[in-house]
Amino acid sequence: MASVLVVEDDQFVRSALIRHLTDASHTVRSVGTALEALREVAHVRFDVVILDLGLPDLDGAEALKMLRGVTDVPVIVATARDDESEIVRLLNDGADDYLTKPFSVEHLSARIAAVLRRARGAASAGAPSGVLRVGGLCVDPLRRQAELDGRVLDLTRREFDLLAFLASRPGVVVPRRELLAEVWRQSYGDDQTIDVHLSWLRRKLGETAANPRYLHTLRGVGVKLEPPL
Repeated sequence: MASVLVVEDDQFVRSALIRHLTDASHTVRSVGTALEALREVAHVRFDVVILDLGLPDLDGAEALKMLRGVTDVPVIVATARDDESEIVRLLNDGADDYLTKPFSVEHLSARIAAVLRRARGAASAGAPSGVLRVGGLCVDPLRRQAELDGRVLDLTRREFDLLAFLASRPGVVVPRRELLAEVWRQSYGDDQTIDVHLSWLRRKLGETAANPRYLHTLRGVGVKLEPPL
């Protein structure tokens, strides 16, 4: 069973997908626009997103780039476009898989299962085994849970990955390029993506950029996590 977000503006298609995925024991939420999708992934943890490219408010390819700026949730693109160069571009922009419309529900189920296997396998292979402790911060990579002074933190998948990566290198200044490569799995990108996630993470740690406790930014260099003095 997985938590699935369906992003599809065609009500008929959306209803059919919801019905099929629910029958397959998945938990399903659905929206009809790109902006609604961005709001959903910012507040809810999903296992996979089914993204239609023909959205009314924003081209799906641009929506994909924006989604990749805030989450690493696996994205399966559903498109009527069968141009090979377009599909290659979508995959390079962060799509994990694609389906060309029309497609069968069986085909969709198989693609979802394959994407989830890859995502869960990568998480297991890349996760450190030990609990990480930095001051009052406790990060458990295997359980994907973080606590601050005994209080469980409500983190998105990307926020947790960022915190865990920094906690595995306490006191070490990690360059932004390394964060993009190791946390976002991108060889290049916008520094604003990192800044936004750091801002959200600071808020949940009860600190600010002006008054940091755990997260310290060295302008033009990188970021480090260390216990408060």
